[in-house]
Amino acid sequence: MDNKAIRMEARRLLVGKWGKLALVWLILYAIYIVSSSFSQWSFILTLIIAGPFTLGIYNIFLKIWREEDFKIEEMFSGFKDFGRALGTYLLMTLYILLWSILLIVPGIIAAISYSMTFFILAEKPYLKPAEALRLSKKMMYGHKTQYFMLMLSFIGWCLLSILTFGIGFLFLYSYMTMASTIFYQQIKGEVSYEEIIIENIDQSSGPSTEESEKSTEEDSPNQDLY
Repeated sequence: MDNKAIRMEARRLLVGKWGKLALVWLILYAIYIVSSSFSQWSFILTLIIAGPFTLGIYNIFLKIWREEDFKIEEMFSGFKDFGRALGTYLLMTLYILLWSILLIVPGIIAAISYSMTFFILAEKPYLKPAEALRLSKKMMYGHKTQYFMLMLSFIGWCLLSILTFGIGFLFLYSYMTMASTIFYQQIKGEVSYEEIIIENIDQSSGPSTEESEKSTEEDSPNQDLY
């Protein structure tokens, strides 16, 4: 499915749900505004709640993809798995930040590589944060350019949303997240979750010298980026 088809499918799935989802984003905006009012603790509070909310919202969009109904309060469902959601968000933020220290481009590539992490977390609750991140990176191998172009195709809508004093973002976020959900469903079958579990078992048992050298090559920064 090309990006045009992904956007078309996203619009189809969102028919009749735009208003309900706009309310979800509005509530999230309000919560972030309240958290930012605690001047000394705003950054820490944002880090703490961002992961669970991301997981909850991704749960909603996965339900929409399955053409199931959802409730607004499901945006808080990520707090039921608070520890894993928080750990994943912190680890992902750290990885992206470290790559961004090098240059902006590596940071963008890292963000794209880990963009499927919370979808994976939502569908596979037995995976640890590091495993979900590793699987997202594997899943996005060979697909980063297409995903980047998909997100870039929304730039015009971003400009229009700015002209509406930000109101348009209440709808644009749904459009972009739905498109990301479809993209995830399209590529998720290319890498099995069991590969990550097997890798962890192999690593814990201690790889041979030859396997260690191969693993080092595969996990090098250049391999991460392309």
